[in-house]
Amino acid sequence: MGLTIVLLVAAVAVVFALATGVRIVPQAKVMVVERLGKFHHVASSGLNILIPFMDSPRAMEMRTGVRIVRNTLVDLREQVMGFETVQVITHDNVNMEVGSVIYYQIVDPGRALYQVENLALAIEQLTMTNLRNVMGGLTLDQTLTSRETVNTKLRMVLDEATEKWGVKVTRVELREIEPPQAIKAAMAKQMTAERERRAEVTKAEGDKSAAILQAEGEKISRILRAEAERDAEIARAEGHKRAVMLEAEGKAEATRLTFEAIHTGRATPEVLALRYLETLQELGKGDNKMFVPYEATAALGTLSMLKDVFGGESAPPPAPEAPRLPARAPSASALSAQALARNAAAAATAPMPATRRVQPPAPSDE
Repeated sequence: MGLTIVLLVAAVAVVFALATGVRIVPQAKVMVVERLGKFHHVASSGLNILIPFMDSPRAMEMRTGVRIVRNTLVDLREQVMGFETVQVITHDNVNMEVGSVIYYQIVDPGRALYQVENLALAIEQLTMTNLRNVMGGLTLDQTLTSRETVNTKLRMVLDEATEKWGVKVTRVELREIEPPQAIKAAMAKQMTAERERRAEVTKAEGDKSAAILQAEGEKISRILRAEAERDAEIARAEGHKRAVMLEAEGKAEATRLTFEAIHTGRATPEVLALRYLETLQELGKGDNKMFVPYEATAALGTLSMLKDVFGGESAPPPAPEAPRLPARAPSASALSAQALARNAAAAATAPMPATRRVQPPAPSDE
C-alpha cells in the first residue's frame, strides 16, 4: 500500500514536470524565462525544456484593442495601437481633436519587460504628450495641410524615446483632425470665396486672351487689306501707265504715218483744208458745244476753192516744175513743225475776225 502511494506520487510529479517543463513556442513569438526569479534566457520558437520549480516564464501586459491582456508569449510581429481623439491646441490658439494610430515592433523582449513597467500604457501616454507638443508648434493651416510633416516628426520623437525599451516605432499616422464647428464654417466660406476668385481670374484671363487674339486678327486683317490695296493701286497705276504709253505710241505712230502719207501723196492745200474741216467737225461733236474757227476767212476762201474744184471749173494747169532729186522722207516731228509754221504764217496774213462763244439754247421745262 505504501509502495503504491509512492509510485502514484512519483507519477503525478512526472506529469507535473512534463506539463511545466516542456513548452512549445509558436512562430514569431518568444518567451522570457526566469530562473529563480532572475532573467535567464529568451525561449525562441519551437520546443523548449524548462526546469520545473526553477524556471518560469515572465508574463507581459499587451494591449488588444482597448483591453490589456497578460500573456507569457511576446509577439515579435508589428503591432498597431489606435488612440482615441485627443484635445490639442495649435500655435494660433485653435482647439481641435486629433486621433492617431501608431505602428510599433518589439525588437528586444528582455528590455521591453524589464525597462518599463507597462509597455502599452507607456507608449500611449508618450504618443499623446508628443502629439500635443508637435501640434502646438504648428498653425491651423499647417496642421491641415502638412500631415506628412506631423507624422514624420512624431515618429522620430517616439522612436527615440522607445529605443531604450526595446521597441521600434515604424509608422505614426494622424487618423482624423476635427476643428471646431465655427472653424469649419469659416473654412467653408473661405474655400467658396477662393473658388469664386479662381473662377473670376480664369474668366478674366480667358477674356484677355480672346481680346488679344481678336486684336491680333484685326491687325493682321488690316495689314493684309492694306497690302492688297497697295498692290491693287500699283497694278492700276502700272496699267494706266502702260495704257498712256501705248496711247502715246499709237498717236505718235498715227501722226508719223499721216505726215508720211501727206508728204508721199503731195497733198494740196485743198486736201489740207478738207482735213481741217473734218477735224473741226470731230471737235464739235457732243451736246452743248459749239466751236467757231479762228481762221474763219481762210476757211471760207477754202470752201469757195473747193466749190470751184467740185463744180467742174477747170483750173489753169500748173506750170511745169523742174525735176527734183528724190528727197529723203522727213520725220514726223519735222512735218509737225512745218505744219505749225504754215498755220502761223497763214494766221499772220489773214485778218483777225472777232470770235465769240455761242451759248446753246436753254432747255425748256417740258
